[in-house]
Amino acid sequence: MISPAFDAAWQATWPAADYADHGGLRVGRGLGGGGRVSAARVVGDWDEADIAAAEATHAGWGQPALFAVEDGDDALAAALAARGYRAANPTLILSAPLGPLTDRAIPPVTALESWPPLAIQRDLWRQLGVGEARQAVMARVAGPHTAILGRVEDRAAGAAFAAVHGGIGTLHALAVLPRWRGKGLGAWMVRRAADFAARHGATELALAVTEANAAGRALYAGLGFAPVGRYAYWQRDG
Repeated sequence: MISPAFDAAWQATWPAADYADHGGLRVGRGLGGGGRVSAARVVGDWDEADIAAAEATHAGWGQPALFAVEDGDDALAAALAARGYRAANPTLILSAPLGPLTDRAIPPVTALESWPPLAIQRDLWRQLGVGEARQAVMARVAGPHTAILGRVEDRAAGAAFAAVHGGIGTLHALAVLPRWRGKGLGAWMVRRAADFAARHGATELALAVTEANAAGRALYAGLGFAPVGRYAYWQRDG
């Protein structure tokens, strides 16, 4: 199970627009910002009535009913399966200590910090599927945070978002244009996020990657990241 410290960092650095609690379930109002800010998740003891109330909140907010279920939570998985839900998009939460990620100088103008994001960063995110709704999630973060611009061969080719909460740095929305992948840019952007996290008191860097993203998983494994949790989104067909 994901530790309370990791869960707190995750919610603080990628927050929903609003939350509604129903017993032991908390529903995020995502406003189109993706599953991580829209899913209902366990925050305490729950019962069947809490699931029904969470479904009603999803409907009232105009978003599909969605539940984030951690590995090992067999009770919630079984209850959702009985209601017609199925698991999709299994996702790993990975973490790495900052020391090995901050042990070398980043080449000049390869991975740059800026906040608010530059127009080119916003455009890169749009091209890579990180639209306005997900960019709005970044703007809601209250603690230390920054955008990262990745450059390779004199070309702006990648963007990412980094934030810190409770001694844990997090990396979100890392994306590199397809033409410029495989050139090491992603690794330098991760190292820039680690450098930012270290300067703001963190000791580790965490991120999420879907199991289907083989290239991303290989990148992070090569940088020393290891799994600290796993979850899937449960939803109904259609």
